[in-house]
Amino acid sequence: MPQLVAPDARVHTSFLAAMAEFTAEGRGGARDDSMVGRDLRTWSDRWQDPAVFAEYVAGQRAAAEPDGPRPHGFVPCTNLWWTEGDVYLARIAVRHRLNDFLREYGGHIGYDVRPSARRRGHATAMLRAALPATAALGIDQALITCDTTNTASRKVIEACGGVFEDERGGKLRYWVPTAPAPSRP
Repeated sequence: MPQLVAPDARVHTSFLAAMAEFTAEGRGGARDDSMVGRDLRTWSDRWQDPAVFAEYVAGQRAAAEPDGPRPHGFVPCTNLWWTEGDVYLARIAVRHRLNDFLREYGGHIGYDVRPSARRRGHATAMLRAALPATAALGIDQALITCDTTNTASRKVIEACGGVFEDERGGKLRYWVPTAPAPSRP
């Protein structure tokens, strides 16, 4: 059964296969400003080396630290991977706070599911599993966005309780409660 885990070098081989799938679908180009796109441009020519991959994993974990290394303008972010055993299926990023860009376009949470694992409920299950970790950061309502053309992601967000707020710059913006509603007596 898949589960959320901290980034872990044990999925190295499967992770590389997943990144090859993303590359094959056109991800990683200069105009791809997604998490996967940035990582492909920065790391893909070096990930094969286990020592480099271990460095990447350490950086993924360190991104959650308040003073951890991150690009200018980025906020602390808890990165979690959705794995089944040693098989990497997807990842989700929980941003600890919103800056101006995230408030408008990126939101608290972003995720990617490898192409061969799509349409099997992984994104919905992964987002549901990440909501308690989001609540633990003091985020009661998480802003999650998706492209207006991304019907699958819209359905994932709505299935997890997302309430539509508006559309801005080609993005649909939803607020998702991070904890279950209290039961009524």
